[in-house]
This record gives sequence, C-alpha cells and structure tokens, in this order.
Amino acid sequence: MPRITKEDKARNRRNIVDAAGRMFRSHGIDAVGIAELMKEAGLTHGGFYNHFASKDALVVEVCNASFAASLGVLAEVVEQGSGSAGSPLERVVADYLSTVHRDAEDGGCPSASLVTDAGRQSQHVQAAYTKGVEGYLAGFASEIVREAEESGQPIGPSEARERATRLLSELVGAMVLARAVRKVRPDLSEEILQTVRSHALD
Repeated sequence: MPRITKEDKARNRRNIVDAAGRMFRSHGIDAVGIAELMKEAGLTHGGFYNHFASKDALVVEVCNASFAASLGVLAEVVEQGSGSAGSPLERVVADYLSTVHRDAEDGGCPSASLVTDAGRQSQHVQAAYTKGVEGYLAGFASEIVREAEESGQPIGPSEARERATRLLSELVGAMVLARAVRKVRPDLSEEILQTVRSHALD
C-alpha cells in the first residue's frame, strides 16, 4: 500500500476536526461515537488514534477551532465598523439571535451549542471552552469601549467588562432557551429571540 503523505495526514486530521465540530455542536459531545465520527469524516475507525490520543484531545481541538472561527467572524464585523445595518454590536446581536442561527444544522456558535456539554467534560475541555468565552468577553468589551467613546459617553474597562459579560450571557441564554422550546412552542422561541434582540444592548 502507498504510504500516506504529510499533506494527506494533515488533510485527514482537518476532516476529522471539521466533522467532529459539526457533530458535537449539533448532537452533543457524548452522543457522538468515534466510529460514526470517522465515517462522517470519510475515514476508517481505526485511523482515529493516528491523529488523536483520545476523544478528549479531539474535543479540546474542536473547541479551539470552533471558537477561533466564531471569534474571527466577530473580528471581521468589528473591522467593518458601523453601517446601514447598525453598529458592529447591533449586527452581532441580530445575527446571533436570528432564526437562521437557532436552526443551524451544525449547531452554530460553540458558545451556545457546547455550553451544556462543556460543563460535563474534563478540565482540559472546560479550559478550551473558557478560553473561547474569554475571547468573546474581550472582543465585546473592546467594542463596547469603542462605541461608547464614539457616542461621546466613554466608560472604563471595568464597566465594559460587566456589560460584555451580561451581553454574552444574554445571547447564550436566549439561544439555548429558544432552541429548547422551538419544536413545541415556535411562537415562544421567536418571542425569546425577539425580546433579547430588542434589549440586549440597553
């Protein structure tokens, strides 16, 4: 059999991480077995341990990669500045609390889709999730300070951090609740999203 190249191995690893990211966010970490994960990635079951020492190690990498992607989107929105669709934070709130995000087949942002799972996993996984949360808090706080200065009402870093913590908590909490009731009470799901969209930046 031909030997696998470094490029092939790197591509296979990316396929595993991408497949795991989708499956963990949409089904939950504990609900996904290695065999079905490798099948989704287009690889054989036995090849998993050529890339990861354990499922826990994979979960850590998925957390890191998923948050990096989400925080990259946040940075892009901030970089674009204010426009006809509102300030960066207004656009973030609108996108996060949209029905598109709520119904995303891949689970969407890991802040909401992995929040319950993270609390049940190892300290390594929780550390990776915590790093992602801190990334959001830092990004939000920085933009809160910038927008406050732009409006002529500057605030200090402590208040910005408090507002960032409240904002992230409201976004994640609203999304988790909206998803939990959407099948039996779609009207309630929409009410939750709409209410928090309207007041998250008050």
